[in-house]
Amino acid sequence: MPQTPLHSEHARLGASFTDFGGWDMPVRYTSDLAEHEAVRTGAGLFDISHMAEIFVSGPQAAMFLDYALVIQSSSIAIGKAKYALICNAQGGIIDDLIVYRIADDQFLVIANAGNRHEVVEALKQRAIFLGFVGVEDKSDEFALLAVQGPKATSLLQTNTDIDLDALPYYSIASGNFNGIPVFFCRTGYTGEDGFEVLIKSADAVKAFNDLLNLGITPCGLAARDTLRLEAGMPLYGHELSLEVNPYQAGLGRVVKLDRDEDFVGKSALAALKEKQQESVLVGLVGTGKRAARADYQIFSGDTVIGQVTSGALSPTLGYPVAMGYVSKDFAELGSVVEVDIRGTRLAMTVVKLPFYKRSK
Repeated sequence: MPQTPLHSEHARLGASFTDFGGWDMPVRYTSDLAEHEAVRTGAGLFDISHMAEIFVSGPQAAMFLDYALVIQSSSIAIGKAKYALICNAQGGIIDDLIVYRIADDQFLVIANAGNRHEVVEALKQRAIFLGFVGVEDKSDEFALLAVQGPKATSLLQTNTDIDLDALPYYSIASGNFNGIPVFFCRTGYTGEDGFEVLIKSADAVKAFNDLLNLGITPCGLAARDTLRLEAGMPLYGHELSLEVNPYQAGLGRVVKLDRDEDFVGKSALAALKEKQQESVLVGLVGTGKRAARADYQIFSGDTVIGQVTSGALSPTLGYPVAMGYVSKDFAELGSVVEVDIRGTRLAMTVVKLPFYKRSK
């Protein structure tokens, strides 16, 4: 099972490990609740070096990405980023991505670890079709560290040579952290402010320990999952898959159909936009302390109307929250449904996502 360059550091810190996307990853160091709370109130440090880094470079890079993805990458300003999807010809989601524009003719695409090979293969096949040769999978050359929380920026700033406060949300800038060349990406997967710091793999151990020395709490994937759930952020393999289209997942805004150029999946997505979706993704909240977990069935009376994709007892809010797909007829805000939790029905109300929003 692949390990990140920081695996020995996680073991030294007493982390427990789990298989995530085929990688041996730290799931927790102390307790899920303590690590979750550290991100909501201070700053947490996640090793996300299992994520894929794909560089797209050359004079036709923007044109190529316009064709390969559902967003219009050519409209991204230098130093900015956009959330994106890569879909197949039928409109199914291969993966959700973040696309950063580093220079006029260079982009960085961050993909999920479990979909690295599928995304690289799809991009390379689309590049062959256009005669484009600028797709490079450099995932093994880089480590990625996420520093998230209300104190993340101020703590990072003490060892950084650029003004992090000047970087807007969804932006990227090159700089140095304690003398190490890095990219600072003002993005994240927790609902909090913070940065994802891209560094060469050889520098990962030093950077990781320098960040710990600033008083940032190491956090595992369990806390990351409850944080992203509270923030209403989808996880591939749960809310997103090849069997799901962007309109079902509430991501229709990402698809840019109103442009002249063609892109993979455009005709299928245009048809799907006009079609009534049989099921759609919703947020659900309940009462008490019992959590609705992934794959639990959702009912209206005796009729199964959907299935939970992610669920937990929210550490921040103190009550059960979940995301799931339900029949369109039951997706209206305020609708009350029931989730079967090991033979007991829990009433849950359909609400607008996200469940949690940070204070500005």
